[in-house]
Amino acid sequence: MTWFSAMGLITAIALFLPIVIILTLRLAWYKSFPALLIYFLLVSVHIFLSLDFIKANRNIIQYYGVFNNFIDAPLMLTFMTYFSKTATFRNRMRVVIIALILFEVVIIAVFGFNRNSVVIAMAPGLSLVLAFSLIFFIHQVKIAVVYQKAAGKAFMTAALLFAYGGYSFIYVAYYLIKTPDRADIQLMYYLVTIFSSLLVATGVLIERRRVKQLNELKITREELKVIYGRS
Repeated sequence: MTWFSAMGLITAIALFLPIVIILTLRLAWYKSFPALLIYFLLVSVHIFLSLDFIKANRNIIQYYGVFNNFIDAPLMLTFMTYFSKTATFRNRMRVVIIALILFEVVIIAVFGFNRNSVVIAMAPGLSLVLAFSLIFFIHQVKIAVVYQKAAGKAFMTAALLFAYGGYSFIYVAYYLIKTPDRADIQLMYYLVTIFSSLLVATGVLIERRRVKQLNELKITREELKVIYGRS
């Protein structure tokens, strides 16, 4: 195994870590966490396929990669509705997601299901995820610092901001500038993905405790309602 393959394997394992944590902590069906679970699963499988850890036809791997790039932003934006503080903002995000999906459908219809259409579709997707990541990161960090709570969300938004900041740079360097140092760009992708996956995993662990506390508080309120109703 080459060092490059080893980095790919480490990246795939890092991507599986949030999957294991989400499943273990029973968050797989909690609010928008299914989108995050699917995202990590698709990306980790693609890395395994690309590095021949899982043997498959090269055309299948290519089309799988194209599919991943198209669904990346819609999945991540869907998960990020979890950080919305109001139902109105959450609904607006859903409108944005639908608009992005329709845009991608049009791009596929015009240019086909291929690498060229991916290059076009990824630009608005990356921009949207990066913009929302920045908005939610600033908001969650303020809450974590001022009110000393929701640290899990702060970790997750920091991970997304770091990841998509890195992915945006990689997109520009790889697809627009077309740098000849493709191996360095791939290595950067691995490093960004590893670090952001570890941050997400940490955030999910912390957030699970908060979710448990909120559920206990909800149960207590329901019990008080029953008691009050009977009194």
